[in-house]
Amino acid sequence: MVSESSSEAQRFDHLFKLIKSERFLKKQGIGNEVPFFICPYLSEQGNAMKKLVIQLKNQLNGQGVEVLHIDLYDLVIELLNKRGILETVINRESNLSKKQLFDMLQSVCDSKDHIIPSIANKMAAQPFDVMFLTGVGEVYPYIRSHNILNNLQSTAKEKPTILFFPGSYTHSDEGGASLNLFGKLHDDKYYRAFNIYLCEI
Repeated sequence: MVSESSSEAQRFDHLFKLIKSERFLKKQGIGNEVPFFICPYLSEQGNAMKKLVIQLKNQLNGQGVEVLHIDLYDLVIELLNKRGILETVINRESNLSKKQLFDMLQSVCDSKDHIIPSIANKMAAQPFDVMFLTGVGEVYPYIRSHNILNNLQSTAKEKPTILFFPGSYTHSDEGGASLNLFGKLHDDKYYRAFNIYLCEI
């Protein structure tokens, strides 16, 4: 059984074999559910996971599986640049309280109005077989994982989407399914994604 605590080689092997499989790419075995998958990893594995994602993308592309990789942190920087406020945010950051900074970024980082349309534009700009979403930890708390997934359901239902999540994705009879950022912060409940480590190859 592979999990977030398995070795990097074991996780890579599972992910590579699974993602390039016809069963995965054709969304077989998930019924009528949205093809959303969570790839949890321990927060201390952040740098190793960044390298793993790049290696995974390169090797999948080499196998003819086109990956659209969207880093949410880079996406936010791009949005701030387009609005012409990146320099303002950087210059004012040290003088603002956390709440003031949060309020300033909240409108620009709104999932429904800004993040999802930007993702949709990138999806339309190039053909792809699977989408990778990374940068979750870097954009917290301005962007919450469950908000991205909830708002993305109608936009990204044709191709599999994998959210690389620095924390745990747990299921229990009492609490249902929940995303726990960094293994400590309860990001919120989200029921419609599969733990990719539990998917059969």
